Amino acid sequence: MAGFRQRDAAFTGCNVKFVGRIIVVFLFVLLVWGCAPKEPVLKPEPVDIPPLFAPVDGHDVVGLLQKDLEEQGLESWMDLAPALEKSLYYVRTRDEGRKAVCEPKLCITWGEIKDTLELFLLLLPDIDRNPRLLKHYFDFYAVNPDVLLTGYYEPELRAAREQKDGFNYPVYGRPDDLHRVDLGQFHPRWEGQRLSYRLVNGEIKPYFSRAEIDRGGVLSGRGLEIAWVEDPIDLFFLHIQGSGRLKYPDGTYEHVLYADQNGRQYVALGRVLVELGYLEQGGVSMQSIREVLRSNPDIKHDLMAANLSYIFFHLDDEGPRGATGQILTPWISVASDPDLIPWGSLMIIDAELPEYQGQQTRIRGPVTSQDTGGAIRGRHLDLFCGFGERPEFIAGKMSGRADVYLMVRKHGKN
Repeated sequence: MAGFRQRDAAFTGCNVKFVGRIIVVFLFVLLVWGCAPKEPVLKPEPVDIPPLFAPVDGHDVVGLLQKDLEEQGLESWMDLAPALEKSLYYVRTRDEGRKAVCEPKLCITWGEIKDTLELFLLLLPDIDRNPRLLKHYFDFYAVNPDVLLTGYYEPELRAAREQKDGFNYPVYGRPDDLHRVDLGQFHPRWEGQRLSYRLVNGEIKPYFSRAEIDRGGVLSGRGLEIAWVEDPIDLFFLHIQGSGRLKYPDGTYEHVLYADQNGRQYVALGRVLVELGYLEQGGVSMQSIREVLRSNPDIKHDLMAANLSYIFFHLDDEGPRGATGQILTPWISVASDPDLIPWGSLMIIDAELPEYQGQQTRIRGPVTSQDTGGAIRGRHLDLFCGFGERPEFIAGKMSGRADVYLMVRKHGKN
């Protein structure tokens, strides 16, 4: 043991000398490093980001308006009243003193949106005679830099109330094991965010995806089927549109409306098809997506499963209804991101519609936000086009830029 201690002591002495040299070298490096010229820190140049809402001259906006609103299916401005009253009904349920949107150039309360709608409705008979009156009673704010305008419609699906030959694809109602929680109650940073989930042995799990529901059959046999349709591609597009009409073999119709969503990410199938090489970037439309799915029957279910989001429905005698609970009005109702453009907001839009049967049309008139959707985020409006062949065609092709002006009642104007 004594010999071991001696060898250990000798080794320790060598270590001390070695560590001492390392410390000296380290201090020298620090000294040289500290004296070395430092590379300049490049500061990023300031980026001029336009405000979300920018005040504009009302004279210029009103100058865009068409005196008649034929392109919106209206014979007069007075025909706007039913749609605007639906927005007003919703807005009156909000806290008037609470801010609906607050940005550097525009900060308004729900009460101000209510006042805007009430005054607009009051002025409709006069506006019918002279739309230029609007500039005297309202301020206009351009949504910058511009807005993506798409369209949606109310599709028709051949359906049966019970599963039978030719009708093998279920339309599901809302499952009772789909839970939802408002995350804002846990932390202010999560205000407005909700989590959809299911419980498995007391643990929170994501709710089932499209593939698990449609291909895995995880909901079958639970009595959730509210109807059966004949075409899975039509059913997929019903999910995209959010509502539709079911036509039964006896010729009767029933509205099928949005009830809930599984909380999973919405993935645009058109973008997936571009990435996979099935479509060109500029050739994405509802019609082209349908064609890819029909031309590839062996993988159509796999392609549709790329969109994890899944919609659950309920049946109704009336419809379609938007997120505000009100029945939508073709060419007047739009879906918006409510964090950007609050529901019930009144706007003027200027947008060119896709050409239909050789006719090019343009909308230059009022719209109101009454809905939203999984793909509607940021500067994006989705125009409800209605029911029928023309609305289906235009909605499927529509994807362009629009000028959008939010209207707010001028202070002191009655």
